Amino acid sequence: MDEKLQRILGDAARAARLRLGLTQAEVAKKVRLKSGVYGRVERGMMTPSVPTLRRMCETLGISSDVLLSLGAQAREETAPAPPPGAGEHPELSRIIHILQGWPPERLALLRKLLETADTHLSDES
Repeated sequence: MDEKLQRILGDAARAARLRLGLTQAEVAKKVRLKSGVYGRVERGMMTPSVPTLRRMCETLGISSDVLLSLGAQAREETAPAPPPGAGEHPELSRIIHILQGWPPERLALLRKLLETADTHLSDES
């Protein structure tokens, strides 16, 4: 892969990661890379293997077309991510990203726990 394409891929991966509110370490873990290696991919200094590219697409929730800058959609999605808005706290984005892989039963249990905690914390206020 040429250096220009490596930079394009890295920029697209960084934009997608920031949009999700994730750290490089969090993405690296899900993609099964060392954090430093993933950082080199984002900086355009390293080319991921095809299996790693696929895991990056799955983790970042974007198509390979976006990571490889193929087509109009790719140009839109690789634009710099805006900073999180008032209702988009980075921690909430991280939690949502983790929960996306959970089965429905586990999500239902977590919802009940959160509702219980919310009720008790509201009573203390």
